[in-house]
Amino acid sequence: MSGDVSGDAATLLTRGEEEALRGRSNWMGLWLVTHAWAMIFAAMALVVWWPAWWTYLLAFVVISNRQLGLAILMHDAAHRLLFADPGVNDWVGARLCGDPVGANLRVYRPYHLAHHRATQTRDDPDLVLSAPFPIHWASFRRKMMRDLLGITGFQLRRAQLRAATGEAKSPAAKLRALLAREGGFLGTNAILGLALAGTGNPWLYPALWLAPLLTGYQLVSRLRNIAEHAVVGEARDPLRNTRTTRASVLARMSVAPYWVNYHLEHHLFVYTPCWKLPRAHRLLKAKGYAPRMELAENYLEVLRKACSAPREPRR
Repeated sequence: MSGDVSGDAATLLTRGEEEALRGRSNWMGLWLVTHAWAMIFAAMALVVWWPAWWTYLLAFVVISNRQLGLAILMHDAAHRLLFADPGVNDWVGARLCGDPVGANLRVYRPYHLAHHRATQTRDDPDLVLSAPFPIHWASFRRKMMRDLLGITGFQLRRAQLRAATGEAKSPAAKLRALLAREGGFLGTNAILGLALAGTGNPWLYPALWLAPLLTGYQLVSRLRNIAEHAVVGEARDPLRNTRTTRASVLARMSVAPYWVNYHLEHHLFVYTPCWKLPRAHRLLKAKGYAPRMELAENYLEVLRKACSAPREPRR
């Protein structure tokens, strides 16, 4: 195994290996975005073609998962990795990936890059997501129920829209501020709602876009955040301060689309597009680093660790 990497991920790969991981592709970016939307529309079409409780449930899971997938592709765009062309990267990442699910690329990029610079330290803006862990199962169940009942999603969207208006006082000023900050979210959702209504099935937008966005998407996003940074190793160790979770086909279809489970590799090699992260993982294993890496066999193992706090005292 190569030299000590505590605090220095730059020693892990050769220059040639780094260059191989850096390569971006317009065609691959186009395929990923097309794939995400195709999965969403195919799930909707299934329910229209064969309306039943189980087709709706299947579509709900798939759409929640691909909404997270769109957020993940927006995340790649924030790192300028989704497309090789910078202009296309930012336009598609914002308009077709981030805006539909309420993720503002322009706001997210500096926030997220700060997270990478200060991972798991007191200066990490995402520390609030991982610091409370481990928690007790009862606490996690309450959070999960709030997600599935839409409480989390409603509160987040309300806070998002309120923050957009800032200090504006008059209704006209509030509207201008709202459109300036969240016009992409509101506009793409209006277009999507009208387009789905144009198919003769206006119920598709509230039932199979908005409902998953306010519920299932919140839950899978929570699971993603827990898996990435909850109950990990020391902040100064780049092989331990975030986690990679092995994902089965079922996990990839429900909670881990577009290689989001390879989060350790993403932090180590932040210049790597999501579709090359499995290659980065194989390189690390081949070099003998696996025993030193923060790895989990599956998402259930992560939840057991994250929910290992003692039982809460009776009140």
